[in-house]
Amino acid sequence: MDLDTVRTFVAAADAGQFQQAAAELAVTQQAVSKRIAALERGLGVRLFTRTPRGAELTIDGQAFLPHARELLRVAERAVASVRGGGRPLRVDVIASRIASSGLMRGFHRAHPEVDLDVVMLFDVGTAVDAVRSGAIDASFRAVAVPGRPLPEDIESVRVLDEPLELLVGPAHALAGARSVTVAELAGHRIWMPGIVPGTEWAAYYGDLAAEFGLTIEATGPNFGSDALLDTIADTPALATFVGERTLPRLPPGDTADAAGPAGHGLRRIPVTDPTPVYPHSLLWHRDNPHPALATLRAHLAAAPGGHGGAGTWVPGWVLPRRTD
Repeated sequence: MDLDTVRTFVAAADAGQFQQAAAELAVTQQAVSKRIAALERGLGVRLFTRTPRGAELTIDGQAFLPHARELLRVAERAVASVRGGGRPLRVDVIASRIASSGLMRGFHRAHPEVDLDVVMLFDVGTAVDAVRSGAIDASFRAVAVPGRPLPEDIESVRVLDEPLELLVGPAHALAGARSVTVAELAGHRIWMPGIVPGTEWAAYYGDLAAEFGLTIEATGPNFGSDALLDTIADTPALATFVGERTLPRLPPGDTADAAGPAGHGLRRIPVTDPTPVYPHSLLWHRDNPHPALATLRAHLAAAPGGHGGAGTWVPGWVLPRRTD
């Protein structure tokens, strides 16, 4: 149903004259008559009866009028929901326990006035499609999977380099170390369940293993972080990588008795010479007008960007950090 014809009907009903309705709408009286006639044909009923005093609503017109007003109110609310940042800023953080989720929590604390809608999309292709379609406003990603450059209408900026740490159980051979070099990890089994071929994580860890001769295993189903912690805690032969800002947050060398599941005794050990860093970038559509998106980008630009630079490692396909 054409909203212009509905708006014209309401104006004519309120004015009681087509001529006055035309003046209010800044159109000709002929245009008002044509719109009303088109609406009547679409509905299959007469809405007005012409009288010497102007135009009076028929019984059908009286029945339709409150619904016509509601149609216009709904249209106004729909426009208001997307105009001037009226709708929430919708951002994909991938998962709840990783650094990107922490970045958004920091943004929320700094800008509580911004209405947020946080979603979690696993696949980078799904996330990029959602950004392009407008289903989401932004996504945190490593950017970009080798051989799959971002579309030209997608902008990105690298916002955080997150150092990787080794997570081991209390009986692991490296459990007592204050730090380990990448070379010292050769020969140890590093278990990363849930890495799916073709994802940005698979590309990152595949390059890391190839670069430094590491054994990274992605075998077995991914039962979630709790099951991963249980297995690492109970299996001396296995370790895993976690980001410095990824839960569980434990001081190096300390146990998880206070901060994680009781009895885990997990250790987080910094990795050095070089330190592998996972590069988090923010993606958005270049034509996205949401004002809170600019606020988010400014917040991330002003926040500490992690420990990237000298003494760190990222794959060669990762986009460089901006220096401007």
